[in-house]
Amino acid sequence: MALLIDRKGRRYLLTLKEGGAFHTHMGYLEHAGIIGRQEGEWFYTNSGHRFLGLKPTLSDYVLEMDRVTQVIYPKDIGAILMMGDVFPGARVVEGGFGSGALTLAMLRVIGAEGSLTSYEIRKGQADKALRNIRPLMPPGAALTIKEADIYEGIQERAVDRVTLDVPEPWRVVASASEALAPGGVFLSFLPTALQVHRLTEELNAQGCFQLIETAELMLRPWHVTEQSLRPVHRMVAHTGFITTARRCLPRPVGRPKANPEEVS
Repeated sequence: MALLIDRKGRRYLLTLKEGGAFHTHMGYLEHAGIIGRQEGEWFYTNSGHRFLGLKPTLSDYVLEMDRVTQVIYPKDIGAILMMGDVFPGARVVEGGFGSGALTLAMLRVIGAEGSLTSYEIRKGQADKALRNIRPLMPPGAALTIKEADIYEGIQERAVDRVTLDVPEPWRVVASASEALAPGGVFLSFLPTALQVHRLTEELNAQGCFQLIETAELMLRPWHVTEQSLRPVHRMVAHTGFITTARRCLPRPVGRPKANPEEVS
């Protein structure tokens, strides 16, 4: 896998293979001239146009890869990993495999000691997404894809995290409360405020979720040159809301009764 960047900053993601070639309006470059070379080298097409060659970062790959569905942007993936406290060795259940971008990021974090079970009802889509992310999957990744509807229930128990990228996550709240270990994190990514409101109402009604919080992130790049320092004209603004909650015992009702021995 290689990432080529031209003089205008345009990026091209390549799967290198013997006999292959990268064709562009600026000429072509044979894959054989890239394979085996070190990162950070410069490559030239047959017409003399220059490209910088690097291995793609996870962020590069997510933005440039073929998309089966709309992907979660890198800015949100980073926040999800932190706000969801996804950690090495974690047992995670995911609802909505999608294009696999978040799946790939979580697999990198949980490592070979952890496990990730992804519910995806559309088998054909899951197969395409799996082929899409397999080149960057870490060795020994413990990924299980279940062709099942997560709205009908989560079968796993004592999991550390439940992450959802589905349209109606409130339908998963009850089963998530049974699947999560005490203190486990429930996390949902949603595009609209009305969906967040509906989800929050359900989390509150369930009674065993506390610290219910919602946030969104804005990413504003800056243009920095010798003569200029200013924000760019376009930014990655709203892409979605991240809602988190912790699995706890239900909140006690009323005041605690006094200990008779302390009273006396």
